[in-house]
Amino acid sequence: MSVYCSLPSRALIAVSGPDWRSFLQGLITQEVETLAPGEARFGALLTPQGRLLWDMFVVGREDGCWLDVAAEHREAILQRLSMYRLRAKVELAADGAPVSAVFPAIEGWVEDPRLQLLGARGYGLPAPAGLPVEREEVYEAHRLSLGVPGPADWGSDKTYPIEANFDLLNGIDFKKGCFVGQETTSRMKRRGQVKSRMLTIVFDGPPPPPGTEVLAGELRAGEVLSGVEGRAMALLRLDRALGAALTAEGRLARAEVPAWMAGAVGEAAA
Repeated sequence: MSVYCSLPSRALIAVSGPDWRSFLQGLITQEVETLAPGEARFGALLTPQGRLLWDMFVVGREDGCWLDVAAEHREAILQRLSMYRLRAKVELAADGAPVSAVFPAIEGWVEDPRLQLLGARGYGLPAPAGLPVEREEVYEAHRLSLGVPGPADWGSDKTYPIEANFDLLNGIDFKKGCFVGQETTSRMKRRGQVKSRMLTIVFDGPPPPPGTEVLAGELRAGEVLSGVEGRAMALLRLDRALGAALTAEGRLARAEVPAWMAGAVGEAAA
């Protein structure tokens, strides 16, 4: 049976107007020219230097799209998009429809474009009759169990999207042409080797505080990001972390590579 979770940490921006596709196409990491109503695509807005500012789901509508963004950053995102608007015929407005998720996915909801196991997302939809209703923390624990990082892990303007696995979670279209930060992102892809990526680490007990060093012996292997009991996301140096006995706060830990990224991590660590 599926589980329903409201996602109050997410909020919507409505984008419309005759130029909405070309406007977003030149800004974000995802291709939107072919986005269909009822379809979602995952992407991000980057700094000109190629670092992650904010993630977003672009959700197709008949007259434009919704941007599903972190609620705490919605106003900043609206301001940044307005700065880029110039003479484009685009309308941008906060939308009050609530965001929710169900996993596994059910009919009539918008499939999560990152990973099928994440389920589907709902916009302005009530909890389906008969489904268990859970808090957002349950969804976040589900996401973390799949090894998928979230906004708490990449913050704002400090992480490259490839380090946050956007390239493996359908968050970057490398064939779409220019977008803000495209040069750095494409260069990292062309080099074919990513030294650091976000991976889950598993351990006993509560998660170490964000920023805690992860050590492989005496060598720094990375740092803890967000976490729950027994599991946390960490930004790790692959050459030091994979297959090693790790410690965080003096506690034993090990890196866990989910099946969906095993090939890419194996190649990078070789």
